[in-house]
This record gives sequence, C-alpha cells and structure tokens, in this order.
Amino acid sequence: MSHSPGRRPRPSPRSGRGRTALAAVSVAAALIALGPSSAVGRITASGRGDSRGPRALGIGDPLYPNLGNPGYDVSAYDLAFDYRRANRPLGAVTTISARATTSLPTINLDFAEGRVRSVRVNGAPARFTTADEDLVITPSEPIGADDAFEVTVRHTSDPRDTANGGWVRTRDGLAMANQADAAHRVFPCNDHPSDKARFTIRVTAPRDLTVVAGGLPLERVRKGARTTWAYRLAHPMATELAQVSIGRSAVLRRTGPHGLPVRDVVPAADRKRMEPWLARTPGQLAWMERKAGPYPFETYGLLIAGASTGFELETQTLSLFERGLFTGHGLPRWYLESIMVHELAHQWFGDSVAPRRWSDLWLNEGHATWYEALYADERGKASLERRMREAYRQSDGWRAAGGPPAAPRPAEPGQQIGIFRPVVYDGSALVLYALRQYIGREAFERLERQWVVRHRDGAASTSDFTRLASEVAGRDVAGFLNPWLYGTKTPPMPGRPTWKAAPRTGTGTGTDAKAGRKVRTGLGTGVGAADGAGAGDGDGRAHGSATSRVRP
Repeated sequence: MSHSPGRRPRPSPRSGRGRTALAAVSVAAALIALGPSSAVGRITASGRGDSRGPRALGIGDPLYPNLGNPGYDVSAYDLAFDYRRANRPLGAVTTISARATTSLPTINLDFAEGRVRSVRVNGAPARFTTADEDLVITPSEPIGADDAFEVTVRHTSDPRDTANGGWVRTRDGLAMANQADAAHRVFPCNDHPSDKARFTIRVTAPRDLTVVAGGLPLERVRKGARTTWAYRLAHPMATELAQVSIGRSAVLRRTGPHGLPVRDVVPAADRKRMEPWLARTPGQLAWMERKAGPYPFETYGLLIAGASTGFELETQTLSLFERGLFTGHGLPRWYLESIMVHELAHQWFGDSVAPRRWSDLWLNEGHATWYEALYADERGKASLERRMREAYRQSDGWRAAGGPPAAPRPAEPGQQIGIFRPVVYDGSALVLYALRQYIGREAFERLERQWVVRHRDGAASTSDFTRLASEVAGRDVAGFLNPWLYGTKTPPMPGRPTWKAAPRTGTGTGTDAKAGRKVRTGLGTGVGAADGAGAGDGDGRAHGSATSRVRP
C-alpha cells in the first residue's frame, strides 16, 4: 500500500465563516445535516507556497520533513464523523485543544483529503487557505506564547481514494490505517507521533451497523434510523494509531489479566470461525506482561477487517488484521499467533512509547519482531538463535539497501511507507539480540521493563534508549551500540565468532514494488524444515527464508 500524496490541481485559496463549535450533546444531529460542500476547495498536494503567502510547515523530521507543525502542542482531539456509505465523503467536525509554544499569527494543520466548510479559533470565525498538504488558519487575533487555544474545523473526510492510506474500505464499511503519514487524510491534525494527545471519537451511522473505536465506550444514542457511538481513549495517542471500524460486525468480549477488558471486532458472519484465534489473546497478554511489565492501556483486542490490505497494524488498543490472514493462507497456527504477538507487543513498544522521530522506528519494529520471535522460540516452533544467525547473515545487505537501523534512508518518491524495510524488523531485532549478548540476559530484561515504565505515554529516541541501557548495565554502552545502530557494516556478534555476514548483493528495500505493499522479514527467516514450517509471502506461499506480507 502506498501512502504517497496524490497530485491534483491546487484549489483556489478561500476563506470561510461558519457556525459556533458544536456542543458534544448536539454533534450527532448536526452531523446528519452536514454534507460535502463546494464552498471551499479540496485540500490537496500542490506545492510549498512562497514567502508572500501561506506556507506549508513541518517539524523537520528527516524522513517525513513536511509532517507535523511547529509552534504548539496538542492536548486533545474530539473527532465526530457522519457515515452514510463507504463510497461517500463523511461529514466531520474536528476540534483540537492545544497550547502554543510560541506566538502564532497563523496555525498550520496537516490535512490532505476533504473539503473544509468553516474554521473557528476559540469560538471566533477564522480565515483559512491551503498550502501543499497543510490547512493554514489565520485567527482573528494572534495566539500568544503559552496560550491555550481551541480550533474547530467543519469538513468532510473522504474515503474514496484509499491508495494513499487513511480510510480502508472493507466489505461492509470502513476502518483506518493511518501509519505512517496518513492520519491527515482522515482529519486535520498535527500528524507526527511525537505530539501525542487524548482522543474522543464520535461516529453517527445507520442503526444496523456497528461502530467501534479505540478506547472504551462513552455512550450510544439512537435517534430514528441512525445511532451515534462515542469512545474515549484513556491514554495519549499518536495520530497514526487512531482506529474506527464501521460495518456489520460482531463484538466479542472476554477478560484478560487483572480483569482487563478484551474486546474483539469481527465480521458478524465470522464470529464462530474467529473465536479459536481470539481466545489466544488473554494468554498472549499474560506472556507479554511477564516480559515487559503491565499492559499499558485500558483495553485491548483485534479488529479483523474484511479487506485486502497486505498488512497488519498496531492501532492503539485495537490492532487491525486482515480477515484473509486467518482464513485464506494456510499458514501454521504458531506463525499466526506470533504475528498476533507482534502487534500486541507494539502496544508497549511504539504505542505507549512512541518514536520521537521516524528514524527511531527501529525501537518500534525491532522490539515487536523480537517478542514475535521470542514467542515462537519459547513454544519450540522456530529457533530464535537460528533466526538471529540468518538475520546476521543478511544484515550487511539490508544496511546497504536501506541504511542502518537508526539512520534509515528516506523512502523513494511515491513510496512513503518504503521506510518499513527488513533492516527495521529482523535487522533491528538483531541489535537487541547483540545488546543482550553484551550486557547479559538479566540486565537486558530489566532494561526492557524500565524502558516502558520510564517513557510510558510519551515519545522517546534512540539516544534515550542508549542512555537507559548504560544506566541499567552500569557502564557506558554507547561505544558498543552506536556501530550496531549507525554503522554501514554489521559489527561482530558477541559470543558468536563464527557468525558471518553474506556478501552484499541485490538492492531490496523491503517494499514489494509490484504489489505496492510494505513487507518485513518474517518468522520464516532461517527457519527450515526442522522447525515445522516457513513464513508466508504476499501470495500466501510457505517457504523457509523469505519475506512476509505483514505490516507492523
């Protein structure tokens, strides 16, 4: 799947005036009347602006320089959507609560798919226009440094073009897949994982459909033929991790460790078929808690969507999975359970602790891959040692193709999710294996638990990880870790003098160019017949050392 920005003619800059911000109790009624508007142009990619007019801004992330916006921190999003059909834009109201970190004569929001009807800042109408994929807002009065402010945008959210990510069309409705740069194709936001915020999500839909979002339910109000569902997340969340499911779904409930509510969302017709898989989640939660500490959120579950996406995704508290993963590929049970653990592990590594920059992605994917592999190893299905040895053999090639784990190269134009290469999966799990070899198993396991405690509900960087590793180990490990994280050549593996890297051949980047999908090295890496089975590729074939079609 490609998240590259589409190129459409730039709309004429227009200003807008509208009504006051909607009170929460009247959102449902107001949204029913809200439809697509031609009053302003579509927000699209169109150039960066110039010194004489509004400019698109970014926070300077090396991999996604145009994402995020300087000058403010978001504290909360209130999202309200009105759903009619999957092939029609949704009416929407997005309310953003934030605090300025500097004086703001204008406010930039990331937004790329939809029509804006009006914008209000602190209740007063505000002028707005577009620049590239930014919505540029001019409030009636500048926002002062350290001032709290609120922006309300009445807009549409367009699910018709799913090639660039954001909304995912399912057999009977919609779901979301916003990683890495697609949340702003669904709603206006500060679309960078370093700016986490609280979320409240409301969706009005036909009464015969079920709506589920991340977090726990607030209320459900039925009015005539339509129902409004409301959810709130108890912990801050990055925009890329938002999830909403709309469709003919069954919601299955069970209890996890310490009474944790576990909620799964599946196509209603697949309820019995999926139950054996879903019943594994409480045990997997208990296993992860033994490794990384208490589960960091208020609920968990799987969203199994009737869609062909080519990936799975760790959306916060409700991980997204393709239905076909469990029904159509003939993959071994242990392999699918390990994929489930991969997404579950992300709730600690990537969701609760977000990357400060996208080049810190190895902390997300390396850890999720580590626990995925460790789970298979402990169940006697696929040797961790063998997998890491095979990763070591391929590591130089992965570094040559996409850069080292903590300094990946930017994606090719039009391949925005091209940063998800093998080096950030097995290549980064290999870094963790090397660190465990260097500081010892006991210190490594303490480090893992302390990492998620120290940075819970926040964002952290590679330097933060190195600093904590040194603290836990009782010695400076930067000299050891830096070559593993930033070197073009894989260092020697401690305690494994016979491990050798293969000659650098090929130019694979971890992106299946034909399918346009993100791939990662799977449990099949280095797994031979003695381990029972290989991984599955994008066509569902089993093999012993290849790549998997699974997204983080």
